[in-house]
Amino acid sequence: MNTPIDLGPNGLIQGHCDPAFDAVATAFVHNFQAHGELGASVSVRVEGKTVVDLWGGLRNASTRAPWARDTVSIVHSCTKAATALCAQILIDRGQLDLAAPISRYWPEFAQAGKDSATVLMALNHSVGVPALREPLKAGAYYDWDYMVDRLAREAPFWTPGEKNGYHMSSFGWLVGELVRRVSGQSLGAFFQQEIAGPLGMDFWIGLPEAMETRVAPMVRYLPPPDAPKSDFTLALKATPRTISHLALLNNGAHQPDSREAHAAQMGGGGGISNARALARMFEPLASGGAIDGIRLLSAQRIDAMRQLSMQSARDETLLIPTRFAQGFMLRMDNRGLPDGHAVRIGEQAFGHVGAGGSLGFADPSCGLSFGYTMNRMGAGLLLNERGQALVDAAYGCLR
Repeated sequence: MNTPIDLGPNGLIQGHCDPAFDAVATAFVHNFQAHGELGASVSVRVEGKTVVDLWGGLRNASTRAPWARDTVSIVHSCTKAATALCAQILIDRGQLDLAAPISRYWPEFAQAGKDSATVLMALNHSVGVPALREPLKAGAYYDWDYMVDRLAREAPFWTPGEKNGYHMSSFGWLVGELVRRVSGQSLGAFFQQEIAGPLGMDFWIGLPEAMETRVAPMVRYLPPPDAPKSDFTLALKATPRTISHLALLNNGAHQPDSREAHAAQMGGGGGISNARALARMFEPLASGGAIDGIRLLSAQRIDAMRQLSMQSARDETLLIPTRFAQGFMLRMDNRGLPDGHAVRIGEQAFGHVGAGGSLGFADPSCGLSFGYTMNRMGAGLLLNERGQALVDAAYGCLR
């Protein structure tokens, strides 16, 4: 597909698709026709070659502005992969030690029973502070120093390392503060200097104001009345003291589409990007650590960081089976659970899903890197039917 496809009042689908990957284009179009896609982008790279780069639909549902080639949107927890990658670069350079206590670099973190917590635990979601118990001040997510101070003083919900619970937002300040303490740069600045800039990516952790006009506002998912209730949904309503409730809703009245949120360096879920940039970020990770003469990581570090580091039959936060490498999600099949509670990528693949269904990942076994972003959020905690259809199509074309 190399000619625009007319979606009628919902805009166009444009871009490039290698004929060998037409199934991805077909799935992308089907998402608009059958699954309510509003605006989206998908990008697939194989062994250094872009085989799919498509975008389309509407950037803004209210103004009917089209989704353009350079449109970007909030990629939510796909940002965790970018934050983890910053930490992995420091680990690769010998500046950050996975086995060291966090307090070696961040002394204040040793408070309230967290003196045994290690860098690895921060990366694999076992450190024990997936949420904060006491209410956050208004605008807390936009105040880095406030958030890292609250996390340093928080008592863990379990003995660090003993359990696994998805650190939904706190991951960004936990790992990001380690990056800041070791590198001397803010998380967003380090990411731009070491990753986004060299790779030529439209990806920001802390969006410059000049880029605001390119951002697609997010459309929240509203489940139909007869939608099945997951354990996570039930936990949100059961009591405000559950980890699930606190992790999602104790957020200082966070407004994701506000300028304050876009500008904040929220490494757990505030990154702004598109599919092209997500696929580009994962491209070196699918290619032994280097692409186009740019070495991001050693092959040895990639092999180590993508191995299974923590898994649970019932994640303390998400209340589903989860599997994590060092800062990245691994394949989570989770068949039998409702749509949106799995991420079915290759056995050797690693990456990250974002709330609503965005996804970026690398699969070194076939030199594949993949990105998908959208502005209308979908069902579930992980990858919903739109993104999964694109992933399935990409793997089908490779086979």
